Amino acid sequence: MSNIATAEIPALAKPEAPARARRVSDRRGVGAVIEACKPGITRLVTVTSAVGFVMAALTRPWSIWEFAWLGAVTLVGTALSAAGANAINQWMERERDARMERTRGRPIPSGRIRPGTILWSGVGLSSVGVGLLFLAGPAPAVISLACVLSYVLWYTPLKTRTTLATFVGAIPGGLPPLIGSTAALGGGFGAVTAPVGLSLLAVMLIWQLPHFLAIAWMYREDYARGGYRVLPVIDSDGRWTSATMVLWAWALLPASLLPAVFLPDRLGIVYPLVAVGTGVVYAVLCARLAATRERAHAKQVFFASIAHLPILLTVMVGEGVVRSLV
Repeated sequence: MSNIATAEIPALAKPEAPARARRVSDRRGVGAVIEACKPGITRLVTVTSAVGFVMAALTRPWSIWEFAWLGAVTLVGTALSAAGANAINQWMERERDARMERTRGRPIPSGRIRPGTILWSGVGLSSVGVGLLFLAGPAPAVISLACVLSYVLWYTPLKTRTTLATFVGAIPGGLPPLIGSTAALGGGFGAVTAPVGLSLLAVMLIWQLPHFLAIAWMYREDYARGGYRVLPVIDSDGRWTSATMVLWAWALLPASLLPAVFLPDRLGIVYPLVAVGTGVVYAVLCARLAATRERAHAKQVFFASIAHLPILLTVMVGEGVVRSLV
């Protein structure tokens, strides 16, 4: 795919974009800030933190008030810190976003808001989120801060330099369950090593890799225009990309069984059966993509990934809650 990497780069956003932003910021500023916070990603991060909180909470007694208060603090803090990190990321990548078809409509490159507004909104949101998490304990707050810093100071700059950035990016995406689990287990740093949180961390770390590579495969020309060194951009025939996806899809199978291993009194036969069934389907779809290397099959892998994880987490929490009540 070397010829793709050298494709002509479209012009950046026009110079008058900041002026347009000044004219419309009062009317649409709040909506633009929300959009820059990437609500979909923020929601996923918050949900995985919630799963970590609930699964860890099932291992200890609670009062209703304590559960509700600590859960709310954990989820709101996680959501704000994630939203802030996403906004800072969009500020950092504003020029590259303007080169790519799928991102040039974002708030900054489209001229709907000033870059500085997004930057300071991101800094403020992430600061408030991390600060709020200190109410749940130092461990969830520090883990959240690690997510923000690794995302904006490590992962984002590396995306234009090395394909290994994908693995670095899995770190801030994988840590949110630990925010929730450490909060539910008292908030101290000793809770970081609790198996329930670490097992969910493993699931999230591995799930992201074939998921992101499927996206990068579908939009590799766009990533090339943006100057990103994702694996599908430099892997001309797709062999390394597809092999990597197959490897991690199969690795997800044993990883997804770890919560059942560490919580045998909360997860019985239902969750492992669902984990194996959906995991095998996911891995087979990745294997088919490796055989054909067609965009249509990459798209199917992507949709399978966004179905697989919610099913896995929903069944996990559902069975855990039901078994704790009976």
